[in-house]
Amino acid sequence: MDAQSALLGMPVAPEYRAGVVNYLCIAASLAEPMLKLASTLTPADESGSVFRPVAPVGAVTQERAAAESSVEMVNAPAAATVAGTAIQAVESAFARIQATDAQVNAFTALVPQRARARAAQLDVSTAPLPLHGVPFAVKNLFDIQGLTTLAGSRIERDAPPATRDAAVIRRLEAAGAVLVGALNMDEYAYGFTTENTHYGACRNPQDPSRISGGSSGGSAAAVAAGQVPFTLGSDTNGSIRVPASLCGVFGLKPTYGRLPRAGSFPFVGSLDHVGPFANSVELLARVYDAMQGPDEEDPAQAPRCIEPTAPLLGRGEKAAQGLRIGVLGGWFHDMATEPARRAVARVAQALGLDLTAPAVHWPEVPAARAAAFIITNAEGSALHLKDLQTRASEFDPHTRDRFIAGALLPAAWVQQSQRVRHWFARQVAQSFAQWDVLLAPATPCVAQPIGTDFIEIAGQRMNARASMGLLTQPISCIGLPVVTVPVWGVDPAHPHLSIGVQVVAAPWREDLALRVAHALERQGVVAAHANGAGLSA
Repeated sequence: MDAQSALLGMPVAPEYRAGVVNYLCIAASLAEPMLKLASTLTPADESGSVFRPVAPVGAVTQERAAAESSVEMVNAPAAATVAGTAIQAVESAFARIQATDAQVNAFTALVPQRARARAAQLDVSTAPLPLHGVPFAVKNLFDIQGLTTLAGSRIERDAPPATRDAAVIRRLEAAGAVLVGALNMDEYAYGFTTENTHYGACRNPQDPSRISGGSSGGSAAAVAAGQVPFTLGSDTNGSIRVPASLCGVFGLKPTYGRLPRAGSFPFVGSLDHVGPFANSVELLARVYDAMQGPDEEDPAQAPRCIEPTAPLLGRGEKAAQGLRIGVLGGWFHDMATEPARRAVARVAQALGLDLTAPAVHWPEVPAARAAAFIITNAEGSALHLKDLQTRASEFDPHTRDRFIAGALLPAAWVQQSQRVRHWFARQVAQSFAQWDVLLAPATPCVAQPIGTDFIEIAGQRMNARASMGLLTQPISCIGLPVVTVPVWGVDPAHPHLSIGVQVVAAPWREDLALRVAHALERQGVVAAHANGAGLSA
């Protein structure tokens, strides 16, 4: 290790050594099944340089599905209404933030002057906008004109302010939404807990002694605390789905390449997604629809036209009728606690599934999860190599040791991981020839107390910060769209906490996942608790 780090100009300080060795050992243990699978692949399984989601053969497009099915296409109302005027909605959001954020620590910056000016413009406008006057906030890795993009770090404080908003912010404001601020996160998006050393831990509004999840913890917590109706986050390995699950709100990770990432600070370019959190499925769909459309500034974005989803929610509880829905087993059952399994069973039962039917099994899921772990570790570290060489002491200790370890991983492991990723995507695509939507837990357990270092899953003692996303990583690794829906009261020891269920669809079929989520919400089986039940205000 010393020789490798010296060659990189990145000597490992004695105080970092134990942490770096620990994460190298985790990577090595995960790599074993992945490398075993990679050894069986043929030259035809080479990865290529760019990942594209793999749709099932003969996949039905969203447009054709809408035309051929019995789903009623309804015209969405002109606006997602807010109480009173836009300026009243904005002032209400700021009042709620002021009353609650000392307990939650969701926000790292507010933009009151900008928000009030935009709201005033909307109040004199007669244009019918789908998000007219709705306040929102974004993870602080999105560029906000005039603010420095922190990405949860101390180092980026030295960067100049952004000269324009991120692409998705511009699209949302064009749709009538009003930006009010930036949100807490794990440093450089590398974590599942948002226990940020520089800016403080973001606390779960359902129980402030517990984590909000991460890395988009501030984004989920702001919605759960009732500070804003929706937020934006990013998801590389589960960073939308994990905090949505733990804070009890709705979250959407779209298909890889669906929404533009231009103007966001990258973590792992080959895995990064951006997406919304919201206090209802209808608002989640509206926000997602407003962000769609090609953007030539993001080289990973697919050149797809806008495919609206909000109009497909019109059948309410019947929106999921006619869909082939299954439950993922194997890894997704074995690596979950009993409360997480109970959450999936409750959702499955509400959808009319036979709970005694065989589960759907994807092959080699542990290898796929390992591939995601190693790609993340190596690619994320490469992005920060210069700062690791010269400013290692300024990193958050929770991320520094992992980044240093990632810079030392063998290149062969990374390439083999990419091969396994592509192979796994093709295997999973075959399952969507039989199923429209699949269900799986979003997190293995409820939110843990802040400061928890280890959790026990399937009889194994695991690093908490690296393992809360073990049920999400195999899915984002291959870019599938997922809506996380919160289920309550499944853990008798913690009835006030939620566990999310992942509603997973084939690439580009966000509409199906949203339809199922909406049907479950209308039945009352899932719900966002956006009133900060654990807060004193």
